[in-house]
Amino acid sequence: MRDLIFKRLLSICCILILLISAGMIYSLVSGSIPALSHYGFFQFIGSTEWDPHPDRETYGALSFIVGTLLTSFLALIFCIPFSLPVALFTGEFFRGKKIATFISSIIDLLAGIPSIVYGLWGFYTFRPIIIEMGVNSQGFGVLTSSIILAIMIIPYASSLSGEFISMVPNELKEAAYSLGATRYEVIRTVTFPSASSGVFASYILALGRALGETMAVTMLIGNTNNLPTSLADTGNTMASIIANQFGEADGLKLSSLIAIGLLLFLITAIINLVAKLIIKKLN
Repeated sequence: MRDLIFKRLLSICCILILLISAGMIYSLVSGSIPALSHYGFFQFIGSTEWDPHPDRETYGALSFIVGTLLTSFLALIFCIPFSLPVALFTGEFFRGKKIATFISSIIDLLAGIPSIVYGLWGFYTFRPIIIEMGVNSQGFGVLTSSIILAIMIIPYASSLSGEFISMVPNELKEAAYSLGATRYEVIRTVTFPSASSGVFASYILALGRALGETMAVTMLIGNTNNLPTSLADTGNTMASIIANQFGEADGLKLSSLIAIGLLLFLITAIINLVAKLIIKKLN
C-alpha cells in the first residue's frame, strides 16, 4: 500500500512538472505572438534597432542575443582555467583530506552568495580597476560583466567537476600506476577520460547559470541598446533588458520583451540539447 501511494505521489510530481513547463511555454508563446506577427520572427531576431518612441516603435533582439552569448561564453572561457585546477585539487590530489573539505566548503559558500552581492562588489571594487586599466572611461561593458560572471560560475563548475573527478574508481588509477604511469599521465589518460562527461556537464550547467544571470550583469554591462563589437563596448543581455524595461512596458513593447524571454528559453534549451548529445557520445 505504501509503495502504491509513493508511486502515485511520484507520478503526480512528474505530471505537475510537465504542466508547469507547458504553462511556461504557452505563456511565453502567447505573449510573443503580437510582436513576432508584427515584425516576423527572422526580422525580429535579426534587427538591432530598439526604439520605444511611440511614433517610431521598432524592436529587434539581435543586440541582446549577441550580448547574452558574448558575455556568457566569455565567462565560461575565463572560468575554465580557474575552476579546473580547483576541481583537481579537491577531487584528485587532496581527495578526502581536511584541506579539500575546507576548500569545498568555501566553494559552496561562494556558490550560495546572491548575485546582487557579486554585482555590488563588481560595481564598487572591480569597476574602478577596469577604469584604471583604461578599458573604457566608466568601467561598464562586456569585459566587466563577463569577468564578474566568471567569478560567479567558478564555484558551480569547480564543485561539480570535483565531485565527478573524485568518483573515478581507484582501481583504474592503481592499474595505471602499476604500469609505470606518472601522476600527470594518470590524470590525462585515466581521470579525465573517465570523468569527461561529468566535467562537461558541469560546465554546461555553469553556462546555463551565466545565460540567465540578471542582476549582476544589469549593474555592470552598461545597459545600452547597442550591438557590442568589442570587449570594451557597453550593451545589454536578454535578461537585463527584460529586468530594466518590463515593469513599464505595455502593448507591442511588452510583447517584444516576452518574445526575448522566449528566445532566451529556446537558446538555453538548444544548448542543453546539444550538450546532452555530446555527453551521450562521450559515454
